[in-house]
Amino acid sequence: MGSQEESRRFDVNDIAIIGAGPCGLAAAKYLLAQNAFRKIDIFEQQAEVGGVWNYSPRPSETIRVPQVSADCPPDPPLPCREGEAPVFPSPMYDALHTNIPRDLMEFSDLRIPEDTLIFPSREDIQNYVVEYAKDIRHLIRFSTQVKDVRLRVVDGVDRWDVDTTCLLTGKTTSATYDAVVVVSGHYTAVYIPDAKGIGEFHAAHPGVISHSKHYRNPERFTGKKVVIVGNAASGLDIAAQISRVTQKPLLLSVQTPTSEANLAYSGAEEVPVIEEFLVEERGIRFQNGRVEKDIDAVIYATGYLFAFPFLRSLKPPLVTDGRRVYGLYKHLFHIDHPTLVFTRLPIKVVPFPLAESQAAVFSRTWANLLPLPSVEEMRQWEAEEAERQGTKFHVWPEGGDANYINSVHDWIVQSKTPGKVPPRWSPELVWQRQIYAKAKLQFELSGRKARSLKELGFEYSPEEGDN
Repeated sequence: MGSQEESRRFDVNDIAIIGAGPCGLAAAKYLLAQNAFRKIDIFEQQAEVGGVWNYSPRPSETIRVPQVSADCPPDPPLPCREGEAPVFPSPMYDALHTNIPRDLMEFSDLRIPEDTLIFPSREDIQNYVVEYAKDIRHLIRFSTQVKDVRLRVVDGVDRWDVDTTCLLTGKTTSATYDAVVVVSGHYTAVYIPDAKGIGEFHAAHPGVISHSKHYRNPERFTGKKVVIVGNAASGLDIAAQISRVTQKPLLLSVQTPTSEANLAYSGAEEVPVIEEFLVEERGIRFQNGRVEKDIDAVIYATGYLFAFPFLRSLKPPLVTDGRRVYGLYKHLFHIDHPTLVFTRLPIKVVPFPLAESQAAVFSRTWANLLPLPSVEEMRQWEAEEAERQGTKFHVWPEGGDANYINSVHDWIVQSKTPGKVPPRWSPELVWQRQIYAKAKLQFELSGRKARSLKELGFEYSPEEGDN
């Protein structure tokens, strides 16, 4: 850790938060509770809170094939009537439920109602987030898009010039902040990998290739010959929904084998990675040589790239290929300019409580209550993490979120610093984190009706928690 003299370098009064999704709202609550800052402004391009949970019935009308670069313009809002608040398309589909149990999903200071399904629907979570935001709505500037964030160092102190545009009036405003919290979400820049012939195929057969971000319901795939690429949560979920109406077999193209139980649930036949797109045949050749012709739809459930178009002026660049964010300590603080933080970058984590833990750290750090290590130590951490994680820099190991949440709670309690205390997971919640994937599969197979894990055949005992 750095010395106390080194750590007291922050002069933070005015803070900008980019994004009023769940994690941006959590950031605001912890910063407010610190009672150490003069102004907190939250900028949200939508007309309501919720971030990714703010469902749009219409999907994005933008698709680039392939899409392997994070350096692309963000999707524009959907067309709307003059005077209406613009709507930015979300990746939420009609019949989506969380893949995380209700008790794990919730914030530490607001329960999700106990009569909610154990794996809540997207509507339940959106309503919950709106409720969570009630006491901080006055801080939010809705329908306001952040266009540019520029660093200006004044007498050795970071200042951030933030340019925003009101999407209702077109008026552009610029203001200066002492610190910036980036919580703009990671479901904007889709990743569609390059493959031989994919560009020519897309040009010849527009509309065949899409991304899971564009999916809403099975209807348009009725009777169609479909390939889904990717067997993570969204790929399997979409496969299970559309396999009931597509031509048989629905094909699931994967890099690593799908578990027997999940493959049975998806109703798909597993095939290898796509080797080549065949333009004339409207077909695909897979890596094992198998060829399928007359393909009607290819849905890429291949995730997203990290992209921060409003931070392009920051040098060195934060992102290159979009697979990770560079120059960060603990996936959170910008090492050279720690008045810039990024919350909820880690992947394969439970997001809401993790965002609370991160907010508890940076709010106290900016209030000069918790010291950061030296720049050299932070750089060493990043180098060692990159060596250990490779291309999966932000992918946390199994149980990584539980360890982080509980260690941050204990650290902050021991420090006896003022401010909002972050969550701590009980042994039962840690157990829920361990069994949630099996429980979610049982929830789907049993008709999405259960309101408790016990109904699904999962009952906690202290012995399991101890193990």
